[in-house]
Amino acid sequence: MTVSQAVPIGLEMLGALAALHGRGIVHRDLKPSNVFLTPHGVKLLDFGLARPEPDETISPDGDLTRPGFVMGTPRYMAPEQITGEPVGGRGDLFAAGAILFEMLAGRPAFPGRTIGEVLHATTSEQPPALTGSPGVAAVDRVIRRALAKRPAERPASAEQMADELRAA
Repeated sequence: MTVSQAVPIGLEMLGALAALHGRGIVHRDLKPSNVFLTPHGVKLLDFGLARPEPDETISPDGDLTRPGFVMGTPRYMAPEQITGEPVGGRGDLFAAGAILFEMLAGRPAFPGRTIGEVLHATTSEQPPALTGSPGVAAVDRVIRRALAKRPAERPASAEQMADELRAA
């Protein structure tokens, strides 16, 4: 897929995430099969793992993500989801970055033959840089920021990531 095809899809996906996050909900299982392209635009599907933004003042007993218990799709899970830490909106931005990478590279950002290999790659490796035109390099910088291992190093919101993608 070309940058001119991927960026509009990415912007619509981020717009849907912005609406979701604006209501205090984190998707937690964003992956290509949950991003549906319709004649009316991108729709996000499958909210089975969606939860309210984490609140440090609330006991995590009802949370779905716990150490040793992983729920989600490994290729698109943020490192904090893998390690059982609270997953906020920036976890969805990690998944959006992984999807954008895959759209442009034609392969997953974090490959592996087994779930263990994929989880290891996600928590400790970086995907190769996307190369090509200056536009591809600019989009690669946005994707790399979204794929930062620490949530604080990712864009603060879906709107901010969309702004960065538009600027690229």
